[in-house]
Amino acid sequence: MVIEKTAMAGTLESSDAQVTVSPADALEIVIESSVINQYGRQIKATVEETLDRLGVTTGLVSVVDKGALDCTLKARVECAVFRSCDASMSNIPWGGAIQ
Repeated sequence: MVIEKTAMAGTLESSDAQVTVSPADALEIVIESSVINQYGRQIKATVEETLDRLGVTTGLVSVVDKGALDCTLKARVECAVFRSCDASMSNIPWGGAIQ
């Protein structure tokens, strides 16, 4: 998938994450989290794995984490990417994308 426009998913509530994706020439992941020292590597790995599974190779991905679980991070990244490429509702693999 190609990130065609800026899109966002999630909130800044506790136990959630706000993910923003934008077009860019290279893949860049920026993470802001109050638990970056404890879980920063795991957050980055989860985001990278999700982007890889979706076939995203370029774009700016910004994550503001408020203590989200891995499943929440995956869902937020997927949603932001799908919104950014104007995927029609019939082309989204509901329930089958997250592993």
